[in-house]
Amino acid sequence: MKKPEVYIHTGMGRTGSTFLQHQVFPKFRGIFYKRHTKFRKAEKIIQKGRYERYLVSGEMEYKKLDRHMREFSALFPGARPIIIMRRQDEWVASQYRRFVKSGYAFTFNAFFTPKNDSGFWEREWLRYMGNIEILEKYFENKPLVLFYDELRKNPEQFIRQLADYTGAEVNMNKINLSPRHTSYNEKQLRVIYTLGKKVSMVKRKPSASKTINVFLNLGRNILRYTTLFFAPLIPNSWLSKDIFLPEPGQLAAVKKYFSKDWEECREYAKQNN
Repeated sequence: MKKPEVYIHTGMGRTGSTFLQHQVFPKFRGIFYKRHTKFRKAEKIIQKGRYERYLVSGEMEYKKLDRHMREFSALFPGARPIIIMRRQDEWVASQYRRFVKSGYAFTFNAFFTPKNDSGFWEREWLRYMGNIEILEKYFENKPLVLFYDELRKNPEQFIRQLADYTGAEVNMNKINLSPRHTSYNEKQLRVIYTLGKKVSMVKRKPSASKTINVFLNLGRNILRYTTLFFAPLIPNSWLSKDIFLPEPGQLAAVKKYFSKDWEECREYAKQNN
């Protein structure tokens, strides 16, 4: 029996993964894709061999990529990996806002400091060529490297490129191109940052059971989203005056620090896509 073609989209986070997983991949025809399918479950589905093509999608950061790709490639070394990248200064700023929204009350400087690597977010996670090297190490095919700015600039062209690469058919009229999530504004983030310095709203995972963790975090989740909803009504005089969001100079420093790595990724895509 002919081996199926397998395509694996590996994230990264904050690069349009949720949009692709919910709005785009389910509309592809001629390739099997099932939303919210973990890698191990996907492996079992593919091994049944009912379809000629399979698309697997998972969102992960550098620290998880090696383990997942090592395990997946052991069964499907001929799979074709796809990775989408976002310039490091934009990506880390988006990640930081996500953490603040989730209740982490630390400044951007405490979150990420590329020069001495003393922040919460590790410098190695922004070295994107490391991701490419992992994919090259485990798979027989070079990864397709795409960029988030291309998705934002011309989503239709970006989606058609993915469809062509995976051998899928797509009707663009059936795809909703409007953003799935909108960013929280500075007032909302400042309110939750202020409250987060006094009350813990960060989700915990004390149990191996996902259901139990959802129940245990119910109060924190309600507090967090209620705070975000009513944030516009909170007087500014009640809020922390900390400069916590990244300033232009900080982001410029991040961009400069990783400029060589970013250009190497761009050149890799130009040579191999």
